[in-house]
Amino acid sequence: MKNDVLCLWQFQNEIAVGDIVYAKRGRKEIIGRGEVVSEARFEPDRDPWRHVRSVKWTHVGQWEHPGDAVLKTLTDVTPYRDYVGKLEALFAEDDVDVAVTEELVAPAPPYDRAACLDEVYLDGAAYDRVRALLLRKKNVILAGPPGVGKTYAARRLAYSIMGAKDRTRVQMVQFHQSYSYEDFMMGYRPTEAGGFTLAEGPFYRFCEEARKDDASKPYFFVIDEINRGNISKIFGELLMLIEADKRGQELRLLYKNETFTVPPNEHIIGMMNTADRSLAVLDYALRRRFGFFSMTPGFDSAGFTAWRQAEENAALDALVSTIIDLNRAIADDPALGAGFTIGHSYLSPPSDDGADEDWLRSIVEDELVPLLEEYWFDVPETARKWAIRLRAAVA
Repeated sequence: MKNDVLCLWQFQNEIAVGDIVYAKRGRKEIIGRGEVVSEARFEPDRDPWRHVRSVKWTHVGQWEHPGDAVLKTLTDVTPYRDYVGKLEALFAEDDVDVAVTEELVAPAPPYDRAACLDEVYLDGAAYDRVRALLLRKKNVILAGPPGVGKTYAARRLAYSIMGAKDRTRVQMVQFHQSYSYEDFMMGYRPTEAGGFTLAEGPFYRFCEEARKDDASKPYFFVIDEINRGNISKIFGELLMLIEADKRGQELRLLYKNETFTVPPNEHIIGMMNTADRSLAVLDYALRRRFGFFSMTPGFDSAGFTAWRQAEENAALDALVSTIIDLNRAIADDPALGAGFTIGHSYLSPPSDDGADEDWLRSIVEDELVPLLEEYWFDVPETARKWAIRLRAAVA
């Protein structure tokens, strides 16, 4: 039952247009490979399978499955990179022309500057500046305090430049202290047989996808927590290739006897939290290759103001005013500064239910007050003073 429920949930909510699916028969045979080209829909006249998605089949036939397939009806194989590589190899070696099912490929929903400004609380001048910076420099870091919506803004900035909400041309990874070149680009991985195999990383594969596509179609590689990783260790020879004026130049790869280039239509967007005390000074090699755009709390932006007015919530208005005053105090504190201010995302509800009083009180008690206690751990009376003001705003 648990597998059935998971299957239904993933079919309805997690499969996306552009995903690749493999059809299997039993545990030993693959009978097709295709691309999902529609959202899920219900067709009451079908019997028995009424919940359907359209698929453009790129390959139809019979192939021996590499090993035994799982028994589940639907399995998300995305995390199993080696396994996916073996499946793709079946079709890469197939030279037979196959019929492709004629389906109406659902285009990605349109997305433009106005849509971005409606969802991301930036003013028009700031959007124009970061867009121009990304197109000129090819690599941009969105830096700012927690809660200003850096990750949210990165994806929507990419969509607005593409002109469509095309998730197939945006990929995201997160750096951490143990992340390496082998995770990012390419490296040897242990196999179940006890040996090692050369596995391609997400950046290598994404570059190949961008290179195969039309050069006029931009691709975006998004890196969360970019300053948490050891940049030289992760990028290696890519530090030169990602520079805007070095796109198209070739270098021989460390692990593979081939030359590699970063295509001109690929852009990199990194995110950096300026309030993380555990981070060392940012690698200067990174600073030379990336443009930096500072994101600040957007409480006074047109989008946030419109949403706040639509809520018609006195407690929300009082809390916003208090946080604006609090941010001035944080910015003026020499031990903190503007990089530690509180972002508007704290007050952006995750659903359309709106900002009711219980939700606002939870934000204050469970998120903002603990944050202030951490900020002013050595000045507890200051933290208490602002905690009282925040609680009073939502009382």
